[in-house]
Amino acid sequence: MTTATMTRTDEEIQRDVLEELKWDARVQPNEIGVAVRDGVVALMGWVDNYGKKWAAERTAHRVRGVTAVANDVDVRLPSAAERTDTDIAGAATRALEWDAFVPIERLDVTVARGWLTLKGEVEWEFQRRAAERSVRRLSGVRGVTNLIAVKPRINPSPEELRGRLENALIRSAETDSRRITIDTDGGTVILKGTVRSWVEREEAERISWSAPGVTAVKNQITVNPGA
Repeated sequence: MTTATMTRTDEEIQRDVLEELKWDARVQPNEIGVAVRDGVVALMGWVDNYGKKWAAERTAHRVRGVTAVANDVDVRLPSAAERTDTDIAGAATRALEWDAFVPIERLDVTVARGWLTLKGEVEWEFQRRAAERSVRRLSGVRGVTNLIAVKPRINPSPEELRGRLENALIRSAETDSRRITIDTDGGTVILKGTVRSWVEREEAERISWSAPGVTAVKNQITVNPGA
């Protein structure tokens, strides 16, 4: 397929993002405005909970041709959903305790004016993400900042780490390993290259975080739908 046929106009992307928002039952399409410029999607409007804001962003990223998303959607809680910071902190702690993937004893929860901040250390990135997933849909939450650090127990050599990652990218059905290069600096993985979709970019990052010994991932992959 030629580059010309792969390239999508901003109008086509905007139309598909709006259609995808209608398709996602978690989001009311009339709540979200969509503007697109050079493949970058700007989301506007307001929603009544933080989960909807997050869902709208994820929905936009799924659309072919999207290179980045700027999420300017406001969270305006209805009076019935208002919670004190103490109530939110208690609910967040219970949610984390009930998640089998989250080492609650290593985490701290702080809430200020409905904005929830997670701190602490975990061994794996999936634990860090699980912690955020457990709290972002709680009633009364206006936003989440995830400051949890990943501190693995093992320390593989750069060559071993790079080899594992290259093999994992080759195995993945959602990534074209030929378009991605991997550098390592201690436990930090640096991803470079050009891929055709945001989903492929995120999958490369997810794979990198899954490797034992990774403490940080710098995702410098660019998205070019016509590549």
